Amino acid sequence: MKILAIDTTTNFLSLGIYDNGRVCEYNLKTGHRLSQLLAPTVERTLSALDLSLADIDYFAAGCGPGSFTGIRLGLSFMKGLGFSLNKPLIAEVTLDVMAMNCPPTDRKIIPSIDAKRGLVYTCVYKYKSNKLIRLTPYLLITKEQFLEKIESPSVIFGDALNICQDDIVKKTGGAIFLDKDLWYPKAHNIITLARDRIGNKSKPVKSFKFAPVYLYPKECQINKLKEDCRKQVK
Repeated sequence: MKILAIDTTTNFLSLGIYDNGRVCEYNLKTGHRLSQLLAPTVERTLSALDLSLADIDYFAAGCGPGSFTGIRLGLSFMKGLGFSLNKPLIAEVTLDVMAMNCPPTDRKIIPSIDAKRGLVYTCVYKYKSNKLIRLTPYLLITKEQFLEKIESPSVIFGDALNICQDDIVKKTGGAIFLDKDLWYPKAHNIITLARDRIGNKSKPVKSFKFAPVYLYPKECQINKLKEDCRKQVK
């Protein structure tokens, strides 16, 4: 079995390939160059492993929340590959993928993404019987609401710390912050989640479930799309 996995929901492109037990991952900071770098990076990585797109059995991707443009680019790209090659598509929520960056612990695990405009994407997790359990819905909340959810015995990470780490320290004094290398979703975690889904016969993989998770209200999504289009025209 071979899986191609990507995450494009942040400033980093994380690309992973699973090849019958072997996992290879490549992470690249793309910034605003994602549309230029995505296809060539996938092509070069497959070539380096002596693989082609036709060899891939499953295509998997992080589906948000995160960068509105990044989500659309990544999912559209993977949908194009999956549909053209008639291969299954698997979408995994970015916050779930990020939470797996934290090693097993008794503390609550709180990944966070800067949603801009003073807002934060987040969710609270905890390990139970060595399995990562989600304790809250996926949330889009204000910075102040985010701080209210944080308790001292927690592990917190993600680029939302750029706007509130000092406030968290003042409030808790005992929170643990992961290194910046662990602030972003990793493709090898998408592969792990995808393999679990593929092996779960009660949850068949279906392409029509390959949908984005934005969390912003629909009217905000439309305004954001118009804003992105205006920037591209300029």
